Amino acid sequence: MRKTVSLPILLIAFILCFSTVSLGQNREKFVISAKAGGINAITGEASVHSRGESDWQQLSITDDLNAGDRVRTAYDARVEILLNPGSYLRVGGDSEVELSNNTLSNLEVRLLRGTAIVEATGADGLELNINISTPHTKLAIVRQGLYRLNVVPGDATELIVRKGRVILSDSHTKVKGGNKVVFSASAISVAKMTKEEKKAYEKEEVEVWSKERAETLAKANRRISNRMMTSAFATFRDTDPFSNRLGLWFFNSRAGCYTFLPFFYRWGSPYGSSYTTSAYYPSAYYPRPSGGSNNYPSTGSTGSTGHTYPSGGNSAPRPAPSAPSIAPPSGGFREPRMINPETGNRMPRKNIELPSRPN
Repeated sequence: MRKTVSLPILLIAFILCFSTVSLGQNREKFVISAKAGGINAITGEASVHSRGESDWQQLSITDDLNAGDRVRTAYDARVEILLNPGSYLRVGGDSEVELSNNTLSNLEVRLLRGTAIVEATGADGLELNINISTPHTKLAIVRQGLYRLNVVPGDATELIVRKGRVILSDSHTKVKGGNKVVFSASAISVAKMTKEEKKAYEKEEVEVWSKERAETLAKANRRISNRMMTSAFATFRDTDPFSNRLGLWFFNSRAGCYTFLPFFYRWGSPYGSSYTTSAYYPSAYYPRPSGGSNNYPSTGSTGSTGHTYPSGGNSAPRPAPSAPSIAPPSGGFREPRMINPETGNRMPRKNIELPSRPN
């Protein structure tokens, strides 16, 4: 006997299906973003507690966390959360984390229990501002690198700085790469990590997963095509796209996740993978040192070379960003080909000799 399905049930199923599709399309609609809090990957069971709500809900890959939202993971789960463009928070199993502040100028994450890894991308010497707090301490990540925190509720917090630099908020102590810090209710201890400890950490599942994610995201960056870039910038609307940013989040629909699109050329993950696709500006390598220097060309509002930021419609191109205070690489380099926003094609390359580093 053939079973029949009532119209209301079919209607509900259709609405649920359409809602799911709409969420996915909504994320792809905003191909370029500079917001923190986007959920970029989920493995296993994870849930979210939105600020002001009473219940926990299932976490979705299309969710964007707001200030005060919490995420918790099951024993074997993993979650990747976007921080400021270029930095990722990877939460391990049986963990709970809160996005306390989602503004790029004062970003703060609170790890309540469990394990979290921060991968922070940037140039050497570039100042970052990623604030991390736990029940036992508060610190700021100020350099590109790899950082891991383990929190045991009521016991202690363990900080591992594999690469980079951290400043402890209470004492303003700087902790450089290769060190481990243990915070308890009554004491703080700092020690160099041994080779055996480093190898043991690298073999743990959450560390392996974090490295695999870094490679996946770098690959997603390299697979951004000219057409994808031109189309994205043509619809991008942001009155101040360069304020307090090192780049943008770029949604690669083929990879199904956001990847980092730096403003500057030759950046990469601290794991070693490179980001070869960038919104490139040669003026980034001609910073004006404090006090001025004749060795560096002047950078005006349009940049030292006149390259501009692509814009959509009939509006005038936006000016290139002001150069950050980072040192240029030594020697010369071959300039990558810029994308012509009108045609979508790459422009011819030319070799550039960089000025010598000032004394």
